[in-house]
Amino acid sequence: MELRHALSRRRMRRAFSGAPIDPLVVTELCEEALRAPTAGHSRGVFLTVTSDVAAFFEAATDRQWRERSRRFTDLAGAGCVVIVTCSPTAYAQRYQADDKSDERLTHPDTWPVPYWIGDAGMATMALLLLIEEAGLQATFWGAFRHDEQVRFFADLPAGELIYGYVLIGEGAPDTPSASLAREGLTRAQRVRLLAR
Repeated sequence: MELRHALSRRRMRRAFSGAPIDPLVVTELCEEALRAPTAGHSRGVFLTVTSDVAAFFEAATDRQWRERSRRFTDLAGAGCVVIVTCSPTAYAQRYQADDKSDERLTHPDTWPVPYWIGDAGMATMALLLLIEEAGLQATFWGAFRHDEQVRFFADLPAGELIYGYVLIGEGAPDTPSASLAREGLTRAQRVRLLAR
């Protein structure tokens, strides 16, 4: 599949069929996704794969949310979840090295733009495109709650920030997000060509 085709077909799928997905296939896609750049080749983005979707949702949500969410049952049909994390410390350490030494960037709190967040986004987008190419569907689900419970569930190292989750599976019919009907600037209006 050509990249433009994958981009045009890619959309967030919010309903999955419940069919199992081989976690080794997802692991291979994750390894390819990590070809995405990391600032200074810091390699501070990590992808943790689990096929225990039920246990993931137990950690990442609470019973009240699961009972009132109109999307939970559809999302719970995913075959795998990828937990995307990044390590600010890895970037701070990298920029203390002799070839990158920059006193302004020796501690994560001093970075004007946190590159680990941008790099996690690049790896996530690469993964979403690879999933599309593989004939699977996915959605990105924000890490808005229960970070510590997910950290315990996935045995994540201290210091890694949870960027978000990619739910992967065989798609089922779903209702597109209402936000797609929202008025706003077009893609063409958001591309600026400087006339100089």
